[in-house]
Amino acid sequence: MLTGALAASYYGRPRTTLDMDVIVTARQKDIPKLASTLKKAHLEAHEKRLATAAQSGYRIATIKDKKSPHTLDIIFANQNLERNNGYILGLPTYYQTPDSLLLAKLRMLKVTLQAERAATDRADIEAILETTKIDLKTLRSKARAESTIKILENLLRSTQRHR
Repeated sequence: MLTGALAASYYGRPRTTLDMDVIVTARQKDIPKLASTLKKAHLEAHEKRLATAAQSGYRIATIKDKKSPHTLDIIFANQNLERNNGYILGLPTYYQTPDSLLLAKLRMLKVTLQAERAATDRADIEAILETTKIDLKTLRSKARAESTIKILENLLRSTQRHR
């Protein structure tokens, strides 16, 4: 499923990006097929690097496009994913749910040191909160459990000021 800037654009506000972020559930036995498929799409996919990333604590593999400056970030998940049906360029796809995306961006804000990166995540969160129906009670509960509630409350106040 799509996540990151593409999902934020889908739910909130359009913005440009040089990478595509996808979340996949892949077992170790699926890695060779994944690498082969990515190579057919002219991406610099290496089976060993994908396998190492899938087993690491970080669980992210960045793959370069051979024909452009763009990259693909593959985030390996090991559980069932909450996703919504959607479209990109007229093609059916899946997007990370908006509440799950918001929680991921809140976690990123909690650890991000780069001011520009943090500003982008804050703007994405604000746009999603302003344009997408969210169950705020559940979102607050999950943010509290992840120790990101203060960040969420500050962003909620910010979006209310802009209305």
